[in-house]
Amino acid sequence: MKLTQQDMARLFDIDPRTLRNWRKDKPFLYATIIKGLAFDEIVEAQKESYEKVKELQKKYGDSK
Repeated sequence: MKLTQQDMARLFDIDPRTLRNWRKDKPFLYATIIKGLAFDEIVEAQKESYEKVKELQKKYGDSK
């Protein structure tokens, strides 16, 4: 899911201008925020995959 800067600002309860200023004046902070959001997205995708595997195991039986 691609978040706009407006979406990210809402998520962090800050003004969009603050986020733009961080991007310009504090690139390390901005990059850390972006990486954190990407990490959350990856974790959520892995969680969904794991849940699908568990459903398949229930449905078709455990192959252990």
